Amino acid sequence: MAAAGTETTETAGAGNPLDRVREALARLSDRQKVVLMVSIAAVFALLVTAAMMLRQGEFRILFSNVGERDGGAIIAALEQMNVPYQFSDSGSAILVPGSRVHDVRLRLASQGLPRGGAVGFELMESQKFGISQFAEQVNYQRGLEGELSRTIQSIAAVQSARVHLAIPKPSVFLREELKPSASVLLRLYPGRSLDPAQIAGIQNLVAASVPQLAPTSVTLLDQSGALLSQAKSKLLEAGLDPTQVNYVQEVEASIIKRVEDILAPIVGADNARVQIAADIDFSQSEQTAETHRPNTTPPDIAIRSQQSSETASTNASAQGVPGALSNQPPVPASAPLTQPAVAGAGPGSTPVQPPLPGQINAAGVQAPIASVGQPLSTSKNSTVNYEVDKTIRHVKQAVGTIKRLSGAVVINQRKEIGKDGKALSKPLPDAELKQISDLVKEAMGFNKDRGDTVSVANAPFTAIDKTDELPLWRDPEMVGLAKDLIKFGAIAGIIAYLLLGVVRPLLKTVLPPKPVAAATPGGTIDLMAGDEGGDGEERAPTAGQQLEKKLADARALAQQDPKAVANIIREWMGANAG
Repeated sequence: MAAAGTETTETAGAGNPLDRVREALARLSDRQKVVLMVSIAAVFALLVTAAMMLRQGEFRILFSNVGERDGGAIIAALEQMNVPYQFSDSGSAILVPGSRVHDVRLRLASQGLPRGGAVGFELMESQKFGISQFAEQVNYQRGLEGELSRTIQSIAAVQSARVHLAIPKPSVFLREELKPSASVLLRLYPGRSLDPAQIAGIQNLVAASVPQLAPTSVTLLDQSGALLSQAKSKLLEAGLDPTQVNYVQEVEASIIKRVEDILAPIVGADNARVQIAADIDFSQSEQTAETHRPNTTPPDIAIRSQQSSETASTNASAQGVPGALSNQPPVPASAPLTQPAVAGAGPGSTPVQPPLPGQINAAGVQAPIASVGQPLSTSKNSTVNYEVDKTIRHVKQAVGTIKRLSGAVVINQRKEIGKDGKALSKPLPDAELKQISDLVKEAMGFNKDRGDTVSVANAPFTAIDKTDELPLWRDPEMVGLAKDLIKFGAIAGIIAYLLLGVVRPLLKTVLPPKPVAAATPGGTIDLMAGDEGGDGEERAPTAGQQLEKKLADARALAQQDPKAVANIIREWMGANAG
């Protein structure tokens, strides 16, 4: 009988798997079948959702602070591309999966999105035929304003910008000609601001884009209505332009760095505080001087040109009492007649020849004495032109020279460990402070004649209380990680509940229990097997029915073969039964 039961079970288990599934499902009621199908579908859906979330990752910002028109166009484009999107909690940003942010941005940029609420020169591409000159000029001005707005928005601190140009109509009369002007409204990102150099850069950018527009005619305002074009520092109010202000700051920063670098090995890092104030002279001056020195010293006399002339003339008219005696020549003199040398004759002049006997030499002319009448007249002219001693000096003073430097240095007191193990502050000795002061002067280029001053002080630094670290429950990274853990943990919990609480009990009901075999002296008896002619479908599907069937089978076996049952019970009880 036991062999027959075993053979029946093996025959039933050897059937088609699809038939066994049908037999197993046939043991369930309609309600249990619905619960099983819903549970399996829910588990499958949760697994697919978790896989998609892991594949896509978290959503990241695609665009933020977009206008309503641009936002609608972007959402329509995302739907056409089948890209999932979300909105931020505040509704000011559009989120897409992080793995597709750059791809989506490039694809939207190819479509001209976002447009930023301003049109550029693409407005000129859709000009209608026969448009008036006024409408064409208006479209050109709109396009120029839009292009300037887009350019200004490329600055990191600027969130959005609007540009308004006031371009007057040209006039042929100079008196009626008006200069153009511009106004720019900037919306800055929260917590950001523009420095004077950036403000001046925007003004020059707009001015360079419009003919005859001066930078001073460009007005800048922020979203709060504050006037930015007049936001100048004290140095700018003193007449310095942003370039000069930056130069002053660079000079001070370079001197501070030199002083800190030379003090760091001595007092240690972060134990010295240095401040330098530089007075820079940006005035421009040119000087031209022309000087003349007296030309009186003989060795230094410079003759430019020299002219000299001498003339001599005699009067041949008769003189004295008319008669023979007066017409006779004079008696020759016994002593020689000589003439002095001509004064002013230079070394380059012709040497004067001494007069010959019986002749006279006057003005370079020699003549016999007998032929010279009385009186004899001579004249001498000499013209000397000297060089003018002149010196011309042109001096241009350098721009950006240092007029004065003022420095302040604070040195932290030296830390020492006391006998009680606590840190103590000990001031530096005077000799070391003097050495540090000398080093600071050399490093900063100290000039006493220029009026430079340096003050070195030694004082204990006050410990700065560091702000407490951000708690974990407020850390954005930890908050994001906790959200992900909760999300995936909830999915895992739901799946575990469906598998262990719903699917597993149903599977226990569907699957038949394994047969329990009992050993007998005559062989093996299958207590879980049914009657020889019984079918598996007649077994009770519930645990109570199975227990009742087991008890009925045991009673039938005890009635048919009481000795075998007695031997089985005796073996279970052991040696104490005897």
